[in-house]
Amino acid sequence: MAPLLQVNNLQVDFITEIEAVIAVRDVSFEVQRGETVAIVGESGSGKSVTALSILQLLPNHSARYPKGEILFSPDNSPPVNILTQSKGQLRAIRGNRIAMIFQEPMTSLNPVYTCGDQVQEAIRLHRRVSRKEAKEQTIALFDQVKLPHPAQMFHRYPHQISGGQKQRVMIAIAMSCDPALLICDEPTTALDVTVQNTILLLIKELQQKKQMGVIFITHDLGVVAEIADRAIVMYKGAIVEQGPVKDIFKNPQHPYTKGLLACRPVLHRKGERLPVVSDFMEMRSDVRSRKSEVQRHIVNLKPETLHPTSLMQVQNLKVWFPAKRSLSGKPLEYIKAVDEVSFEVYKGETLGLVGESGCGKTTLGRALLRLIEPTGGSIVYNGIDLTAKKRDALKELRKDIQVIFQDPYSSLNPRLMIGPAIAEPLKVHHADFTRLQRKEKAMELLEKVNLDGSHYYRYPHEFSGGQRQRIVIARALVLQPSFLVCDESVSALDVSVQGQVLNLLNDLKKEFGFTVIFISHDLSVVRYISDRILVMNKGRIEESGEAEEVYSHPRSAYTQQLIAAIPKGM
Repeated sequence: MAPLLQVNNLQVDFITEIEAVIAVRDVSFEVQRGETVAIVGESGSGKSVTALSILQLLPNHSARYPKGEILFSPDNSPPVNILTQSKGQLRAIRGNRIAMIFQEPMTSLNPVYTCGDQVQEAIRLHRRVSRKEAKEQTIALFDQVKLPHPAQMFHRYPHQISGGQKQRVMIAIAMSCDPALLICDEPTTALDVTVQNTILLLIKELQQKKQMGVIFITHDLGVVAEIADRAIVMYKGAIVEQGPVKDIFKNPQHPYTKGLLACRPVLHRKGERLPVVSDFMEMRSDVRSRKSEVQRHIVNLKPETLHPTSLMQVQNLKVWFPAKRSLSGKPLEYIKAVDEVSFEVYKGETLGLVGESGCGKTTLGRALLRLIEPTGGSIVYNGIDLTAKKRDALKELRKDIQVIFQDPYSSLNPRLMIGPAIAEPLKVHHADFTRLQRKEKAMELLEKVNLDGSHYYRYPHEFSGGQRQRIVIARALVLQPSFLVCDESVSALDVSVQGQVLNLLNDLKKEFGFTVIFISHDLSVVRYISDRILVMNKGRIEESGEAEEVYSHPRSAYTQQLIAAIPKGM
């Protein structure tokens, strides 16, 4: 029996005005029916390019395939080479025999059509059914992917549902024509652990029911251990290692694979410097010797525990949004995003804030900075009640309190070079600085976040995701704040880049002595970087305590559920 998919010696080039760039070189692998093959690697390793090549979704004007073949045999029929198919033949394959779930459902779904219409369209494109039959099949699919109230969900628009629900709509579209092969491109990135766990179980369940082949692209090694039969490790456009998942985890052969496995925060205690993958590529391939070397660089990042100084006191904080109004505009019902929340932040500590999507953690973080106006309660910072201050009076305090947003690309002006973007706060808060002084300070910060001062004149699109995250860290630190809110600042980064950013935050915290509220849905990362943890659920604090205590001995059922949902790896 021929494999469902066979990729042989694939090479993908991108033609630029100056040169041809080889994105993928000599890639070969197979996918069998009913098998899940995970492709892992950092950003730029070629994993998404390989997947998009299978569906021929790369831009025709720049992508070239100088050698190789992609053989597809969905029904034990003679395999066809996808690279030689016409546009009409490809249309019959895409979405029908091979389906794909993309990384970001909000940009993949059309905001002007209802969720039901978008699934219905996929069904009617490949199946000769009436509109009524397509609607019935769509509602049945919504039920199959466990969306609540499937009939009502048919009429909802993408902006009216949560991230996890949008991802399930994408799965429904992908499954609408019973594909033989499903390609999942980072389908759980930036989802909280419980939603991620639900999506993984759903994909596994649908695969077993339909006997599909699945290609699962991810940078999360815990997810690989949870869902895959075989793993392919890519680095700089080539496959460096592949085999059964158990063999890859228990006995990795390539230095890059060893580095990926070693730099997961879950394996390291607080203060222990995370290994960097590049060190393993420099022939430091012995994990044990590397780990002992790492442990010699343990730094004490914990604040004074004998007499901690309270820097911020939050009392009965509320952030309510009107959900329903009367004809006169008076609010009748509220969404209680943050409800009666009280806690303290101690000087020099890292306070972790965790919870599912929609629990209120980002709203709380922004309310502390008065980026969202609180409905009630008080926020006292360094003896100053922030809730009593008028907006104009807050300007002086902005120097001291900064934020690193979740998506660095959308928080940087694409038309502004990164040097002036970093220097801009100095123009606002330090009018006495000359242009040269601002530039020198920005270049100094670029060096501190492990970027080159020569990058001053580059634009945001010229950097990778991890580099952009370092740029926004530099911008947040240019005013030397004493209080920093990190909002999901590593959630969408590769495990290797994530390790570098976490090391950087620890180094900078040690140098500048600032206090951090670290917001994340990843409990393993929060446990690694935090001194204490607050667990939020439905706008309230569910549990709090020392980081290791909350992680190892959770008291509330909700925290236990969050920890149980973390992919543990092997």
